[in-house]
Amino acid sequence: MTGKESGHIDHSAAQAVPHVNPDALEVAPGTAHEQLEGWIPQLASDEEIRVALEKAFDYRGDVTISRKDGSKIEGYLFDRRTAANLKESLVRLYPKDSNEKISVSYADIAALAFTGRDTAAGKSWEAWMKKYAQKKAAGETNIALEPEPLD
Repeated sequence: MTGKESGHIDHSAAQAVPHVNPDALEVAPGTAHEQLEGWIPQLASDEEIRVALEKAFDYRGDVTISRKDGSKIEGYLFDRRTAANLKESLVRLYPKDSNEKISVSYADIAALAFTGRDTAAGKSWEAWMKKYAQKKAAGETNIALEPEPLD
């Protein structure tokens, strides 16, 4: 058995590999958030239902689900469980008017609307830095990162 076959590393050949900065590899790209507030997606196909509910899961406001039986639920969608078919897939949400958790099968959803205010819209670090720079340029003092009321 040769040294190469037994796992020997040729260190002179290893040094020929260009140097890669490990810190550059650990930077993940940011997420671009869509403006979904007020959007009412078309739910014509299974795939459109799945895509719309994935976006609803990532949304930071309330959604309104209209069921095929005519009832409506408005609340915060906090969980989804996807399966091979729509009947076994479900979303879970906290209704706006109670603390109970409600599960709704994807197959029971007739319509979806992004009805609540997106509580995180415009609150990126870049947006905060822009406001901070404007306040500083205007001569304001005691500029601090303060939470905004949720309404």
